[in-house]
Amino acid sequence: MKRSFFYPLFLIAVTLVAGAGEASAQRDYMTEEEIEIVRDAQDIDLRIDVLTKMIDRRLAALGIEHGGWKNAAKEDPKWGPLPKGSRAELLTDIRRLIEKSIDDIETIADRDDRALEQNKMGGKLFPKAIHMLDAAGQRYTAIFKKLLDGNTEERERGVLLNSIDLCDQINAAAKTIPKPKK
Repeated sequence: MKRSFFYPLFLIAVTLVAGAGEASAQRDYMTEEEIEIVRDAQDIDLRIDVLTKMIDRRLAALGIEHGGWKNAAKEDPKWGPLPKGSRAELLTDIRRLIEKSIDDIETIADRDDRALEQNKMGGKLFPKAIHMLDAAGQRYTAIFKKLLDGNTEERERGVLLNSIDLCDQINAAAKTIPKPKK
């Protein structure tokens, strides 16, 4: 009788320990140098530029031609060494950077909505940022689709499909926002 009471507790304890170990093993998707650069890039257009450069750096680390930031593969004291990790880890980092870009833009959109409700000027950098991210997302989508072809690694396929979906969401959102005048 005692065994039946303690057995579920034992399973719960094992699950919690396994989950805690998995959570602590999760890697950071930005290097220390990149975290500082993001912290300094407070304007949304600068933030999106920095985040897309981080994605380009991971593509460069994977040896993938990305057609983006020309200095992505170069060692730079400001940016630090190229990120390291397995192919799946770097692709996951890329997906997380795209998610962060979307989250940052959504934060600005929410703030601008509140400002407009209070009859204040909305952010002028928001349209620029979303169209910058859309241009990068279109570039990335082509790369992700190419990487998806013939890829049998289930984890990588899932990350790539999720990344393509995120880029499609960015593209759909960008279509609803007029391009800023130059």
